[in-house]
Amino acid sequence: MKNQLFTFLITALVLASCQNNPSTETTDTNVPAVTPANGLSEAESLASWRLLFDGTSLTGWRGYNRTDLPKLGWSVQNGELVIAATPHPKPEDFGGDLITTEKFGNFEFSTDFMLTDSANSGILYFVMEEKDSAIWHNAPEFQLIDNDTWAKMDPNFNMDMHRTGDNYDMEAGAGCAMKPVGEWNTALIKHNNGKVEHWLNGQKCLEYEVGSAKWKEQLAKSKFKGYPQYGLTKQGHIGLQDHEHEVRFRNIKIRSI
Repeated sequence: MKNQLFTFLITALVLASCQNNPSTETTDTNVPAVTPANGLSEAESLASWRLLFDGTSLTGWRGYNRTDLPKLGWSVQNGELVIAATPHPKPEDFGGDLITTEKFGNFEFSTDFMLTDSANSGILYFVMEEKDSAIWHNAPEFQLIDNDTWAKMDPNFNMDMHRTGDNYDMEAGAGCAMKPVGEWNTALIKHNNGKVEHWLNGQKCLEYEVGSAKWKEQLAKSKFKGYPQYGLTKQGHIGLQDHEHEVRFRNIKIRSI
């Protein structure tokens, strides 16, 4: 009888311990939750990341060289910021480049993007607005393009320095791989006191320093050589380029460093 009572007590203690011990549950509370679309993880919030797109509106954005938004072209669809392909003939007040209402100095900027077939676009930074001047006259560009299709469309088109992740017309990225058209990719741009990095899908594409001898040499050979303020803005807007093709963006976020 004593042995049976002892066994009963031990069994009861083990069962009580299992019910109160969270390590026996099937959900591992130490596994971080998946970041929702257009949301921030706990780690990102602690690292001072913040959203530039709330998934429901274009609050915080406006057209380049204007105080408002274009009436047509840019829209929010299913939590995605979308620039539509330009119809022909082009309607009045359709599209154009979009910029943040805020300016940024030292920062890390990240966004997911999805290209359509033949798409060509870009993420511009250090954007400085000048009357009667295109956005790319002064702002460096993280190139976004359907690499494969453009390479086949025009054999004479030089893809060097014009692939996704490149510093457009300045420097080619090394070892960066874009996912196929129709899939989401992630771009990351880092800037800290003139030092810039381009990242694509977790891989560093390139790094450069504004004003360095190498940068000046690249500039002198580029299409930007006639624009004396190119890349020199200390604080500038972030821009999304309208290049007449449909492109989708989500999880647009930034943090100051």
